Amino acid sequence: MVVDDQDLVRDGIAMILDGQADIEVVAQAVDGADAIQKAAAILDLAVVLMDVRMPVMDGIEATRRLAGGPKVLILTTFDLDEYVYDALRAGASGFLLKRSSRDELINAVRVIAAGDALLAPPVTRRLIDRFADTGLDPAVAARLDVLTAREREVLVLVARGNSNAEIAAELHLTEHTVKTHVSRMLTKTGLRDRVQAVILAYDAGVVSAGQH
Repeated sequence: MVVDDQDLVRDGIAMILDGQADIEVVAQAVDGADAIQKAAAILDLAVVLMDVRMPVMDGIEATRRLAGGPKVLILTTFDLDEYVYDALRAGASGFLLKRSSRDELINAVRVIAAGDALLAPPVTRRLIDRFADTGLDPAVAARLDVLTAREREVLVLVARGNSNAEIAAELHLTEHTVKTHVSRMLTKTGLRDRVQAVILAYDAGVVSAGQH
């Protein structure tokens, strides 16, 4: 589903995506409230491309209400945007700049649909370093109690923007082992992807803004 209050933007994105054999645009919505209503009627909705600034209900609140449902990909004009950070906190799996190319748009939908996060951890770091309130939240920190010591190490390194290969090198593990640890860490904490893991790590106080 494509959600944007600008008709030309919405129609243009829908046209590009509908032209792909493996992608079907099942709905369009003009604002967050419209998106929530339409999403409730679509059983197999996989991805929502969500504009942030819209009348009636913005993309942040709509993303929050869609939590646990389809994956949300935020459409934005500026990457270092507090609205983008708020949307990630609300559960979005990444963001795409509106000036992105046709191929980048198509790839973004495929990546999100496959269950991966579209936002590289270093970009998430820049957003958090700029906008995060880094005060420790004990309730959030308690969510990490289910993790083993190794899984906590992996979480910290993910939050610092390291790739699986970089984590493997630092911890002297294979990439396959790191991937397993990341998967278990996400499952145990109830997180959908690495972007959400980065935010959780900051909220739990295991890493802090500006820490590298």
